[in-house]
Amino acid sequence: MTWDIATEELSKVKVTSNEENDVVIVKGNSDKFQCIGVGTDAAVFRFVCEPRYAFKVFSDDMLGKIEIEKEVYLKLGHSGYFPVCYGSGLNFLVISFEEGITLYDCLLKGIHIPKQVIQDVENARNYAFNRGLNPRDIHLKNILLHEGRAKILDVSEYMKQGNDNRWEHLKEGYNEHYHLIDGKALPHWIIETVRKWYNKTKSDSFNYQDFVQELANFFKWKDRIKSIK
Repeated sequence: MTWDIATEELSKVKVTSNEENDVVIVKGNSDKFQCIGVGTDAAVFRFVCEPRYAFKVFSDDMLGKIEIEKEVYLKLGHSGYFPVCYGSGLNFLVISFEEGITLYDCLLKGIHIPKQVIQDVENARNYAFNRGLNPRDIHLKNILLHEGRAKILDVSEYMKQGNDNRWEHLKEGYNEHYHLIDGKALPHWIIETVRKWYNKTKSDSFNYQDFVQELANFFKWKDRIKSIK
């Protein structure tokens, strides 16, 4: 493929971080790239000329993460659980484009998430641990479902220390409560309320069961308000 063309086209796009630690802002466009995802550090574009490649373009203040993420991919090697990294440019990584739908979108659309997905993520984490990495920051938008199997997209925090417990809480939520919503399309505001509340209340003293109870009380209160109206 012609990397020079890709670099030139990506120069037409500006990715800027958000002060509120929300997803990045993308300005500009190129008819040779399609934006397929945004995170807090970067945006991901699919190269129309070579659709098997995706370009993760970082905001200017996050360029230091490129080398860190390259090192993670080097340690991971070729695995069916993660994308492949092919190289990098001044402000981007080149990785394999992965087919599928995120678990976040599965909840929005009422698409069944099979138990195999949970096991695949467990296997992927064990694989990463065995490679000397610390798999963390695993959440609904970082896990793809494709033909009944899972693949993890974002490995940017695998060099950090400590356990953020995101995956453990997500797995516990699946095992205890997913059967109540399986096959039901959830409103966007409900998913976002849970996500933002989780991020806001997360601390060393965080208790998952207390968090679930507070959510249940909140949604019951919302239902009562609606019935009054």
